Amino acid sequence: MLARSDIKLIKYWFSITNEEQHFRFLMRIHDLLKQWKLSPMDLESRRRWEDYTKAKEEMIRRTDIAEAPWSIVNAVTKKKARLNCIHHLLSQIPYEEVEHSPVALPERVRHPDYIRDTPPKELFVPEVY
Repeated sequence: MLARSDIKLIKYWFSITNEEQHFRFLMRIHDLLKQWKLSPMDLESRRRWEDYTKAKEEMIRRTDIAEAPWSIVNAVTKKKARLNCIHHLLSQIPYEEVEHSPVALPERVRHPDYIRDTPPKELFVPEVY
């Protein structure tokens, strides 16, 4: 419906292996700073890996249309996945150089009767660093 209304719909699936998901979950379990990333749904997804994978495959099969195809990103390496996805996304959008006038920064208008207020100290975030 969106694609048929001249809206460019770009869909990505970030795909990792079962082994990589297992590794990431173990890392989160053992790192107290990352445990918050694990939800009960994540833990359940380990048990249902095959069910979820089958559902994902069926979703892609049913919704991969010429007007809005799926693009699968190999996401085993997070940084590469993000860069590859950004590169691919930018390649999907036609780009033309836009002419623009040069920007000139105007001089600030100064009013001799204005004195900048000093906010109360309790409004400031403590400077820890």
